[in-house]
Amino acid sequence: MEQYIRSLVEKSVQGVLADGTVNESGRRGLVIGNWKMNMSIEEAALLFEGMKGEAPACDVAVCPPFPLLYPVKVMLAQFQDQIVLGAQNMHWADQGAHTGEVSASMLKELDCRYVILGHSERRQAGETDEEVNLKVKQALSEGLQPVLCVGETKEEREQGRSGEVVISQLHAGLDGVENVNSVVVAYEPVWAIGTGLAATPEQAQDVHRTIRQTLTNQFGDAAARVPLLYGGSVKADNALSLAVMDDIDGALVGGASLIAVEFKGVIDGFSRG
Repeated sequence: MEQYIRSLVEKSVQGVLADGTVNESGRRGLVIGNWKMNMSIEEAALLFEGMKGEAPACDVAVCPPFPLLYPVKVMLAQFQDQIVLGAQNMHWADQGAHTGEVSASMLKELDCRYVILGHSERRQAGETDEEVNLKVKQALSEGLQPVLCVGETKEEREQGRSGEVVISQLHAGLDGVENVNSVVVAYEPVWAIGTGLAATPEQAQDVHRTIRQTLTNQFGDAAARVPLLYGGSVKADNALSLAVMDDIDGALVGGASLIAVEFKGVIDGFSRG
């Protein structure tokens, strides 16, 4: 396996990095694969073998489990920055007695560009808005781009509170943040994560518009440059319909990011959208 990984790194990628599609606000499409607690080294290598081909016209990142960060970093060398590395979480402290945690500086040392923060699966495990906020500020101070996740439960949506919940999570997560230029926001309705149910493009756009307006109220013109991602059962067959919405700039992809043909399909959708 080690020899196989090394051979992947040594192979050159043909073609030149695409310029990519940028919308009127200067936001380039962004697709991030969240592998969650999935994949082995061998499975990751097979995934990347299937990802070879024409350079995508949008930015792409993958966020493996912590033990796979270095092996995946090695494998990604073959893509010449067409696919970059991210992490699924981090602690807000620089270092210390925090068993089972990792710091932002550790992630930076592995060339991580993004870190997912405030994912609903972590919020459901007890993570608070205050902790998410500490992590966002620490990530920014270390030069990482936080992917701040927000989203409502099925019950909250049925109560008509989607906008209220998302606005509250945004305000709490970005409290004390002065510069939003390096922030990414991902709207992930909890009821659509891993359920096979996806918000319609119109439903997702409606919440994304609320997010954009909330950011504009807080940060002014800089909000127009913040990438807004949709997550929740995003697949190859619904990516383009989401990508053509005005305020949906990309996707935070779960299960589909584990399958090369599906992940490439999502990337293609946001490259064309």
